[in-house]
Amino acid sequence: MLIRKLRHCKVNCVRIFLCIALTAVTLMLVKNHNKTLFFSKRNLELEENQDHVNCTKIINGDIEEIQNAKLELIRVDHKKRHIWLTEKDFINMTRDCYSFTRDRKYILYPLSQEESEFPIAYSIVVHHKIDMLERLLRSIYMPQNYYCIHFDKKSSESFMAAVKAIASCFENVFIASQLENVVYASWTRVQADLNCMKDLYDGNTRWKYLINLCGMDFPMKTNREIVQVLKALKGENSLESEKMPGNKEFRWKKHFEIANGGIQKTNIDKEPPPFQIQVFSGSAYFIVSRAFVGHVLENDNARTLLEWSKDTYSPDEFLWATLNRISDVPGSVPANSKYDVSDMNSIARFVKWQYWEGDVAKGAPYPPCSGTHIRSICVFGAGDLQFMLKQHHLFANKFDVDVDPSAIQCLEQHLRHKALYPNSYT
Repeated sequence: MLIRKLRHCKVNCVRIFLCIALTAVTLMLVKNHNKTLFFSKRNLELEENQDHVNCTKIINGDIEEIQNAKLELIRVDHKKRHIWLTEKDFINMTRDCYSFTRDRKYILYPLSQEESEFPIAYSIVVHHKIDMLERLLRSIYMPQNYYCIHFDKKSSESFMAAVKAIASCFENVFIASQLENVVYASWTRVQADLNCMKDLYDGNTRWKYLINLCGMDFPMKTNREIVQVLKALKGENSLESEKMPGNKEFRWKKHFEIANGGIQKTNIDKEPPPFQIQVFSGSAYFIVSRAFVGHVLENDNARTLLEWSKDTYSPDEFLWATLNRISDVPGSVPANSKYDVSDMNSIARFVKWQYWEGDVAKGAPYPPCSGTHIRSICVFGAGDLQFMLKQHHLFANKFDVDVDPSAIQCLEQHLRHKALYPNSYT
């Protein structure tokens, strides 16, 4: 009887051991399969161009192919052409995060040791166009980076649900802990970035630089290229900061109030800037070091300046520019005019203003917009890509799938191929 029990015990032990071994082998195979899935050429190529355009030719500035892309926009029925993933689609897709990240071709492993050791933080402020947001996130996503998304409290319930659903599939993507009701040109736009700044700063100590984005931005460089550019800054910040034009001084010399859903000027004069600070002109976009962020959040003088700016018009277009010219701010440059930096000389954002467009050979900073204009800013078309990709900026604004999907698709395809096969571009 005892011998039978011992034999039975040995058989069970063998079965248990085989079961454990089989499970371990299965897990190892699944892990290796995942790596193969995400790093093989066949599975990492982007989807075929739905508009039947040759992206390689477009990137190289082929006039005939660019015209073909424009004709495609005209001859294809609008409703048939614009079949993008909806908020409901993303909510449904993200119920299975493994399938979502696989099917949408997210890169889930660092592509180099250099990138792994230099994580970047992103603040993304959005309010609509879920397809654009997801394309942007996919284009900049790396597992070592950190992403804070702030959506406007006025956004639709379905949009907010879709953003939350996408974020739930990633450990390093999260929604801002405090949300704002964003009013155009008011302090709330700055506060949205500050909320993400605080969450990112308090949440992790590894990231080196912070880049802020909006939903109509798209990268011009791969993550590896961005890392190399940021390392070359050696702790300095990069953002537009120039002498304040006289026609913009009213923005911070008068008291503004939010009323009827917008911002309105009053006849009340504001006190001069604190500490006799010189106010500089800039933009909402910045690339700043972690030390800069810590200073903004914790320094008493910086917080005094922030408080003074709350009742101004479009403070995002002077606050960051001004902070970066104060001597004790980490990564700043002197207030002397020799250190003025235009939008074309900073690396934060490539933007085409309608009134500066023209013949580059005759002195214009950039050629005419290939797409359309919103508030004098070019919404890029496929014909803008060749010139754009020769610039040193890290991101460009504005893109819209409803204006020219080929521009985004070809840029996305170019960057993905460059990220996976960097040696073919050297």
